[in-house]
Amino acid sequence: MAELYGKFLNFLIELLNPLTDHIDKAIFFAVIIAIVMALIPKIDFISDKLSKFFMVISGISLIVLTLLVSYDVITRKLFSGGSIALQELEWHLYDIVFLFGIAYTLSKDKHVRVDIFYDKFPFKLQKGINLFALVFFVIPLSTLIILEAVPFVQMSLMQNEGSGDPGGLPDRWIIKSAMIWAFLAVYIQAVGEIRKNFYMLLKGGEK
Repeated sequence: MAELYGKFLNFLIELLNPLTDHIDKAIFFAVIIAIVMALIPKIDFISDKLSKFFMVISGISLIVLTLLVSYDVITRKLFSGGSIALQELEWHLYDIVFLFGIAYTLSKDKHVRVDIFYDKFPFKLQKGINLFALVFFVIPLSTLIILEAVPFVQMSLMQNEGSGDPGGLPDRWIIKSAMIWAFLAVYIQAVGEIRKNFYMLLKGGEK
């Protein structure tokens, strides 16, 4: 299974690799593509479904993480046991919980806002601010992280990187590749949010 995923990931990396040499142009075209994709009917429905899928993985990972941490604490405190691989698996699951929850949180507009004035703004101004942030911040940032992650994951895959500790987990490139999938989901969700906010801005009321 890991070998099959490795081949698919290598294909994806080879596809994205040329873009890493022209990140500025890649980001520009990513913004244009996002705006065009936002015109596709039901793209917001598709993006929401994809985000929910990632959130399910995040939720399952959180449950498994809780059980593993409990088991790890009990074995260490009561039986002086423990496992390097188990600890590393906990770190990996922790990564998945947060990375795969980002897109879903965006779909529910639940990311923390530090702007104390936003809630007092008129509805249309709020949607205008959302559009601006999505087009000029979320889309470029998610594109940048995906492209920067490509050589990072590629090097790990080529070196068949594993844990540096005895008894640790092999194939560290698998968890590193989660960055690509997580921010690809964020990109697609941002496209859906652009469509939602644009039509709410036009209607002047909630969808």
